[in-house]
Amino acid sequence: VQLQASGGGLVQAGDSLRLSCAASGRTFSTYHMGWFRQAPGKEREFVAAITSSGGSTYYAGSVKGRFTTSRDNAKSTVYLSINSLRPEDTAVYYCAARAGTIINISAGALYTYWGQGTLVTVSS
Repeated sequence: VQLQASGGGLVQAGDSLRLSCAASGRTFSTYHMGWFRQAPGKEREFVAAITSSGGSTYYAGSVKGRFTTSRDNAKSTVYLSINSLRPEDTAVYYCAARAGTIINISAGALYTYWGQGTLVTVSS
């Protein structure tokens, strides 16, 4: 599976943004998808995840209520909608894919495939 993230850019605090992650291959619907981000000088952190069917979503506590992940299996694409952007949301956002169990859905090490990342910069 190859993943291509897009939709990042320079935005102002309070704006909204939707990131996309397009996957190649015919088996997209069998993968759970995760979103992670890495801010400058910080470690990568889990942001959100969605199960292969789209039936369940998971969020880091720090983004719950502002971030929404969804997917369109017919388009092999997963989305991350971000509302009320804050300067501390500035980071490179990565999408990732994993198959099998959803145990430890937030563990980046358990994801097999990663996109190249898209940069979101939020100005105050």
